[in-house]
Amino acid sequence: MIEAIGETSGGEVEFVLLRHNGKMWVGTGSDHTDREVEAYGVTVSKQMCEKPISPIFWAYNDVAPHWDRLMLRSYVLNGKDRTLYQEGPISKMMDPMALLARYVEGGELPENTLMFCGTLAAIGGIRATDEFEFEIEDPVLGRKITHSYRVEKLPILG
Repeated sequence: MIEAIGETSGGEVEFVLLRHNGKMWVGTGSDHTDREVEAYGVTVSKQMCEKPISPIFWAYNDVAPHWDRLMLRSYVLNGKDRTLYQEGPISKMMDPMALLARYVEGGELPENTLMFCGTLAAIGGIRATDEFEFEIEDPVLGRKITHSYRVEKLPILG
């Protein structure tokens, strides 16, 4: 569970990179964002919300040879309804090594640093979410990392 102020925040699946113990790891997370605030300040909207991440990561070197086959998905959960929200190959985003070369000095994440790396278009448009599930699938090695969370909506009191 995460807490968010108001009724207008929602999740979006991203792949995340992590440098830990001298190795690069890949997992998934949700760049949960306040959509109302995003309309006038993207940076502020990102800073307002927690960013849940999966508890499991794969060694980047294990998936690098078939990187373009990895899939990202997310679902919005409303009661018993589970609706596909995002889906697509990870190859729709910038290649992770090109991304690092562009944004990180020396092209390598510092030790114990995590980086969110992009998202897919929302099916049916961006919307607020009460419960969100996200995953990264590796069809070559036959595995998935899945994570979900609920949103505790805090009242706006002032």
